[in-house]
Amino acid sequence: MGMAMRDRVIRDEIHKDIFVPANHAKIIDTREFQRLRSIQQLSTCEYVFPAANHNRFSHSLGAYHLAGTLVSSLNEVQPGLVSDEDCELIQLAALLHDVGHPPFSHLLETPEVFATYHSHEHWGRLLLESEDTEVGKALLEVLGSNRRDRLFALLDGQAEHGGVRIPPFMKEIVASQLDVDRMDYMVRDQANTGAQIGGFDIARVIRALRVNKAGHFIVKSWGLPAIEAYLVTRYHMYHQVYFHKVNMLTQNYLVRMLVRARTLAQDGNLTLSQPLQNMLLNTSLNPKGYASLNDAHIRVALPEWAEHEDTVLSHYAMRLLSRRDFHKSLRIEGLTTEMVDVVLPRLEPLVQEAGYNPAIDIITARISKRGYMPYEQGILIEDGRDAADHSPLVRSLTQPNERALIFVPDSIRDELETSVREWVKPSQSSLAQFE
Repeated sequence: MGMAMRDRVIRDEIHKDIFVPANHAKIIDTREFQRLRSIQQLSTCEYVFPAANHNRFSHSLGAYHLAGTLVSSLNEVQPGLVSDEDCELIQLAALLHDVGHPPFSHLLETPEVFATYHSHEHWGRLLLESEDTEVGKALLEVLGSNRRDRLFALLDGQAEHGGVRIPPFMKEIVASQLDVDRMDYMVRDQANTGAQIGGFDIARVIRALRVNKAGHFIVKSWGLPAIEAYLVTRYHMYHQVYFHKVNMLTQNYLVRMLVRARTLAQDGNLTLSQPLQNMLLNTSLNPKGYASLNDAHIRVALPEWAEHEDTVLSHYAMRLLSRRDFHKSLRIEGLTTEMVDVVLPRLEPLVQEAGYNPAIDIITARISKRGYMPYEQGILIEDGRDAADHSPLVRSLTQPNERALIFVPDSIRDELETSVREWVKPSQSSLAQFE
């Protein structure tokens, strides 16, 4: 390695100074971790919020920093709660939680796009277990095999490793309703989108946390307003940013474009770069090959695809390049995924009659429970009851049902809307009229 590495301080737009000891810098300076600089945190969200092109790298550092802050805070109010060894594991778990993300983050995490498909958690584990990846080697060097395996047990939510207990709050710091991942991305995403939606005070949320006898997190009663602010922020971020109609639409364009590219390439009608071959065609992609993929490999193909003779491929690529001719959503309140299934077959002939191709020009998006979620219980106040039981505000933020969107060409939106309204009118909540 040449010279010994030194401790460093990294300047972050959200948390200001993030202290990184030399041995953790060893993990951060690996190719697989540095790759996160080339993966946009909010995939296509910049089509709505032009400044939202921050990346998974700064977010991962932020989560790492918050994990350290949270453990220090706990040890102050409950002395001896977390050993230094376990504090390091919790911080590294937060640092590495996103290392397996595909290009464009959650968006391309689908077997429709990846010929070798795994969830990002699974890819992350393969990268960290591997002796072939730089990050796998660095992790082993920093922790040794026993502590590395305890880190994996912690990530898997196991109750112990090698006979040594892993209390549940250790996992909750990294993955729960109140984890450092969410706390960081909400503040960071809000700052980078410019969405002014009232924030929450991370420091106050952290100060209000305690660990109960069973080893789970609870929140002091005085911390309830801080939790409310956190959940309200989350609610607004979902509705105004993550679930923004144009964000849902451009995500669809991107996935549909890649699915089409895959089909064309399989039929020999499209030549792909090596990285895109690995993504779309390679059925035995190894962790190292996976970790060589990033957003740029897709972006660089767009201009060529926009000119391609295949109308489906060029249709989507063109829109992602020029932001013209975007489809528009049908403005129908309370559209559910069930309704969509019933409405679609009736929409198709109308779109066809108007001279459009239903296969390209009807786009549906489901706002489902993947990736981003409204609150669904799980934050406990010190008396052991859920935050929702203490707060009417929190209760009002729980949204059990999926929502759906249907996008169609702008020129026929109004007339299609009128038809669909007629079909779903009798009682929007039930489908009795279709029986």
